[in-house]
Amino acid sequence: MKNVLIVSGHTDLNGSVANRLVIDELKQAFPEAELSILNELYPDFNIDVQAEQEKLLKADIIVWQFPVFWYSMPSLLRRWIEQVCTHGFAYGSTGEKLKGKKLFVSFTLGAPEAAYSREGVGYTIDEIIGSQIKSIAALCQLDLQEAIYTGGVNSALSGDPSVLENIKMLSNNQALRLIEAIKA
Repeated sequence: MKNVLIVSGHTDLNGSVANRLVIDELKQAFPEAELSILNELYPDFNIDVQAEQEKLLKADIIVWQFPVFWYSMPSLLRRWIEQVCTHGFAYGSTGEKLKGKKLFVSFTLGAPEAAYSREGVGYTIDEIIGSQIKSIAALCQLDLQEAIYTGGVNSALSGDPSVLENIKMLSNNQALRLIEAIKA
């Protein structure tokens, strides 16, 4: 198996049902994978750039797992990208350290997937998140794989046992799709 780096961008992974389940399934499927659980490592948002860049250098496969907050990735993951994927390292005339590495983007949506449409919020999920991710991947010369995501997994609704079971089922399905994609 190739070297896998899993970056969890959730700002409160312990408060999540869906993202925590996906991360737990990834840990089980890839016990040798390197993990960067950003909210545990950097609760103060002070990213250890050198340590994170070293993880990226070792990785053949990079996974970004995060919830969509306010139509974007969480601020902690955005800060990680801004500070770690720097000019001269990830892009620019001498920045080819990420070139050709596979990037898997896996995210969760609190609202149902149908809400992310022209009829719902006025834009598709690809227009909202996809354009950001595609731009970052292109700039860093990452080999972006098809996004894997699930809607309708809002942890705020998990107090109802039947809703909680549905969130777990949907999240487990997402984890299995992601694991299969990584292994392929």
